[in-house]
Amino acid sequence: MVNTPHETTQTRCALQTASLDVETIRSDFPIFRRRFKGRPLAYLDNAATSQKPSCVIEALQDFYSNHNANIHRGVYDISEEATEAYERTRSVVSDFVGVKDETQLIFTRNTTESINLVAMTWGRANVRKGDKILLTMLEHHSNIVPWQMLAGEKGAKVEYVSLNEDGELEVSDFKEKIQGARVFAFGHVSNVLGTINPARYLVKEAKNEGAMVLVDGAQSVPHMQVKIEELGCDFYAFSAHKMLGPTGVGVLYGRRELLEEMPPFLTGGDMISQVHEHSVSWNVLPWKFEAGTSNIADVVAFSAAINYLKRIGMEKIRRHETEMTKQILELLETLHGIRLYGPRNLEVRGGIVPFNVEGVHPHDVASVLSTEGVAVRSGNHCAQPLHESLSLDATVRASPYLYNTDDDAVRLVEGVKKAQRLMKI
Repeated sequence: MVNTPHETTQTRCALQTASLDVETIRSDFPIFRRRFKGRPLAYLDNAATSQKPSCVIEALQDFYSNHNANIHRGVYDISEEATEAYERTRSVVSDFVGVKDETQLIFTRNTTESINLVAMTWGRANVRKGDKILLTMLEHHSNIVPWQMLAGEKGAKVEYVSLNEDGELEVSDFKEKIQGARVFAFGHVSNVLGTINPARYLVKEAKNEGAMVLVDGAQSVPHMQVKIEELGCDFYAFSAHKMLGPTGVGVLYGRRELLEEMPPFLTGGDMISQVHEHSVSWNVLPWKFEAGTSNIADVVAFSAAINYLKRIGMEKIRRHETEMTKQILELLETLHGIRLYGPRNLEVRGGIVPFNVEGVHPHDVASVLSTEGVAVRSGNHCAQPLHESLSLDATVRASPYLYNTDDDAVRLVEGVKKAQRLMKI
């Protein structure tokens, strides 16, 4: 019997599940064997992308070494193995995010492509002149620009839900602006402030107004338990690379009736049923939206990432991130000249800590931290409208994940102190 991908590789991660043993978890990630001035990498840029455990890396190697073939076409053994492994990932994803019908899950390249797919297919077919597209001030550019382009093309208008002083959505503003909206698109968790939006409430109110609702889950699915169908939204998008998986893999959930009605996003290859000289018919879901040769190996390896997260438990991951966030906030508060942003209530905050150091540009802070082996992000984090609304050019962002330690938090703060000393603050 021929081994299919992961039958041997997924057991190699030395994971213990009785409790969240961070040191054991770190041993599963090869990148943490690197040393910077004799110290391990303190990686605090997880909102941008996560690191990869050995089992994911090995799954990629295993596919290319033993099962590499194109999918859905060949009748020979390794093609059938590749197809089985690729479609198995769809089942794994379906179970992980609470979607009963896995054919409602489309593999894309990333969250950005998923949102563009909806805006350029459903949007072009359904949005009309004068329609309102409602977003929030928390949105990533990927959940702004596609809608701006659609509005410009169709003569629609884009409006934004404002924020309160704590960085949460202003409910009264939402209730007013959702009235008459054709589209409501919002991030489940802000990639800048960490704000966890009340998704069920927002979706319910928007659906009561007849709006199509899309949720950007790029910062939620990797960090907390999400059951998409319980939210009641029309579309939900997220990416593999932020949840220990490979780059180049995104997932779009869509309600079947909408996906059936929507025209294809890309054409050719696997999304075709039949092509004649002057006519064409589309494949069934989900392949109607998966044109050409898919990112097969990375999709296959995505299963290993999800299974790793499942064995730890999303509740444990959420608790650990909350404790890390609390610790970072408390340590930064001991320093002078530090401005913190985002909700102070940790129950409505994900593992994201944006801050600024008085008198030091965010890029300079990040550069000094890099010399100490501490990786953070600086800039507007692809959320320029949000920063403009806060009268900011940029912020420093620390974003912990399941493998971060107390030492990482301490080193972050020590690095900020060093930046202050260098700039004589």
